[in-house]
Amino acid sequence: MNKTKFVVRVAMCVALLIAGQLALSSVTGIEIITVMLLCFCDCYGIRHGIATATTFSLLRCFVFGFQINVIVLYLVYYNLFALFFGWLGARFTGKNALLKTVMVVASAVVFTAMFTLLDDVITPLIYGFNENATRAYFYQSLTAMIPQMICTAVTVMLLFHPLTRVIKKVNF
Repeated sequence: MNKTKFVVRVAMCVALLIAGQLALSSVTGIEIITVMLLCFCDCYGIRHGIATATTFSLLRCFVFGFQINVIVLYLVYYNLFALFFGWLGARFTGKNALLKTVMVVASAVVFTAMFTLLDDVITPLIYGFNENATRAYFYQSLTAMIPQMICTAVTVMLLFHPLTRVIKKVNF
């Protein structure tokens, strides 16, 4: 693949992710990053997905601020996300669309829960929370995790196929 096309593709994906996150940042539990990054990884594979995930994780700090726990969380989570969904996209190429949709939706919901649970480990470790603070942080995070999981299930179910078709058709 042409290096210029690779860089442009990653840059476009990152710009769309940051814009999507910014557009919905004021609404707790509602996000579009999961379905968008998932579609990029499905269409372009692991290499593009990891480059996009890493770049997004770092550049979004210029909009939302530099917080070490968030940077670590995003770098770990989104790179694992890109690795998994890039692999899944390659594994299900040309196979049963219904099975792929079920696998993608279920996996996206699990990854959404993992995001919150990973944050529940990373943030207390970085900031040195005591046991009570860690427990309180965990219970408080559940109020955001449930709506995010529902949002993920709905957005991935509704948008996965249309977005992947558009990405493949545009092929920027």
